[in-house]
Parts: sequence; structure tokens; C-alpha cells
Amino acid sequence: MSTTTTAVAPLTIQDAEILVTAASRAAESAGVTVSVTVLDAGGHLLAFRRDDRAVLISGETSTRKAYTALQLNAPTADLVDLVKPDGPFHSLPTALDRPLLFIAGGIPVHRDGRLIGAIGVGGGAPEQDHGFATAAVAELV
Repeated sequence: MSTTTTAVAPLTIQDAEILVTAASRAAESAGVTVSVTVLDAGGHLLAFRRDDRAVLISGETSTRKAYTALQLNAPTADLVDLVKPDGPFHSLPTALDRPLLFIAGGIPVHRDGRLIGAIGVGGGAPEQDHGFATAAVAELV
């Protein structure tokens, strides 16, 4: 019995630039100033852009949202209720010494069904950030 595994192309800097540009464009057309972070599958920074008018903390929140989406392989919008006081993972944010952030705006990036990275957007309302990140990932396909 032989098993064949097909290599999946990693997230490239070109992919990261597409994601950053698409998220920034979506935010700009909505009149929102944001920061956008793209991480590869290992959690390493591939691209980052902060609109010079965005609040400074948006750089940190975009990065933490991307990291959380990557580590848990789920959109951060889907995780918010899980960490509420009555949620099954309510202690997760404090149990780990990791930069997790359970606010909408982080989306894992997949290629051929495999996790290859994540994007995080910060600066708008959580629902807006989620929409900008989702729009960006849709452009990558």
C-alpha cells in the first residue's frame, strides 16, 4: 500500500501582497483605515501594512488576529463565543502565553485544503475587519 502526498505551494510574498492590497482596498472603499498582517504557515510575518491614519494599536491587533486564526485554523469571528465566560474555551486566552486575540478579523488561508497562512485586519469594527479579510482571501483564489 502506498500513499502519495501532493505538495501544496506555500504562501508566497506575491500571495501576501495580493492579500494586503485586497484587504486595504476593501477597507478604503468602506472609508475605514486599517492595518493588515499576513503570516505564513509557520507564523512568520510575510507582509504588513498600516494605513498612516489607522490607530496605532491596529498593527498589534491585526497581527494577533492573524496569529489566532493560524494557530486555531479558524476565523476569529467563529471563536468569539467560545472564549466568553460560559464558553468551552473561556480560559484559553489566559492559559497560554501566546498573542491570541479573539476578535473578528483573522482568517486562515488555505490552498488545496491545506493551511498555508493567515491574514489579520485591525482598525475597523470587528465585523468590518472580518469582511475585509474575507474579501482579501477571496481575491487570492
